[in-house]
Amino acid sequence: MAVSRVLIASLLLSLLLLHVAAAIEEANGNQVATIDCSSACKGRCRLASRKRRCMRECRSCCKRCNCVPPGTYGNEDVCPCYAHLMTHNGKKHKCP
Repeated sequence: MAVSRVLIASLLLSLLLLHVAAAIEEANGNQVATIDCSSACKGRCRLASRKRRCMRECRSCCKRCNCVPPGTYGNEDVCPCYAHLMTHNGKKHKCP
């Protein structure tokens, strides 16, 4: 009788530990590594004629998409979110 109580208690404790471990793993899996938008946008805007405007728009897009395409122009296929952001009227691309 005492052995069965110990067995049941240890079984319940191990199930509880498995549940807690699964919850911690799920919480850690939802975290996405963020990039340094300032340095990524400096590279993207280094040849722009209006650097302050380019940096402002690039940082805004970077914060939303968590990516900046490489190079100073184009390469938007690397970061589709960045490529598809439009201005409020929907006629121009928002991101440089």
